[in-house]
Amino acid sequence: MWYSVYTREIAGLTALLESMRPRQWTKNLFVFAAIVFARRLWDRGALDVTLAAFVIFCLLSSSVYIVNDIMDAAQDRQHPTKRNRPIASGRLKVAPAAAVAVALAAASITLSLAINIYFTLFAGAYLVLNLLYSFALKHVVILDVLLVAIFFVLRAAAGAAAINVEISHWLLICTLLLALFIALSKRRYELVLLKENASVHRTSLTEYSAYLLDQMIAVVTASTLMAYVLYTVDARTVAVFGSKWLMATIPCVIFGIFRYLYLVHQRAEGGDPDRIILSDRPFFINLLVWMGVVAVVIYLR
Repeated sequence: MWYSVYTREIAGLTALLESMRPRQWTKNLFVFAAIVFARRLWDRGALDVTLAAFVIFCLLSSSVYIVNDIMDAAQDRQHPTKRNRPIASGRLKVAPAAAVAVALAAASITLSLAINIYFTLFAGAYLVLNLLYSFALKHVVILDVLLVAIFFVLRAAAGAAAINVEISHWLLICTLLLALFIALSKRRYELVLLKENASVHRTSLTEYSAYLLDQMIAVVTASTLMAYVLYTVDARTVAVFGSKWLMATIPCVIFGIFRYLYLVHQRAEGGDPDRIILSDRPFFINLLVWMGVVAVVIYLR
């Protein structure tokens, strides 16, 4: 008897952890953008605050993921892979999942107050917009992908607010465009994968077509590359870093974006950006090279 109860408890906790999507916590690494580009990575106080901000956003995003899974359970059951999610599959009941989501959100906002009020405002905006997205706005064509991109901008801005530094407007623009590129690529993947069942899974997909998404992706791709190039050669960027060699990272950005497009169009991937980053060897190596060059330019001048 006790063994079966113990087994059920373990299965329930495992399902809950799965619904929190720890693999997607990598998205919250954007809170580190400010401390890295403000050249304060070796500042122990700023690093501790940024680590706390990262943990808070992990808890906050997990709360949002659970709410989203609750709202999308019926549609997820029609999806070839999302049907295996804990709530959609029935492994996790709605009531305890909702209770955990509320607890995580409340704990996150409470903890954010220990950092500063500006960080709390960004965290609160992230939570409110995500709830609006989950309940209604994800069904509004174009606005759905734009909001996903804005969530990344809020992460980066919150990281800057946490350590009281000004973040470059170029970095915010690049973050917005890059996230928009990934969100549009994911919509295209869903549209192609689900075909006639696309509208059952996501209402807004009925308003998209592969051609329209390709046009949007083309515009955003060019805009992202141009914004990053302008950031690296901007006089303020050169003055802050004391070097003009950040432009050496431009080939890495070009390769990364083109590699992602290749995976979306030729390999029919793009539904799970986190998996692509970690599992595609050329993409991952290119990311490490970009990080290495950035570290050298910013910290070893």
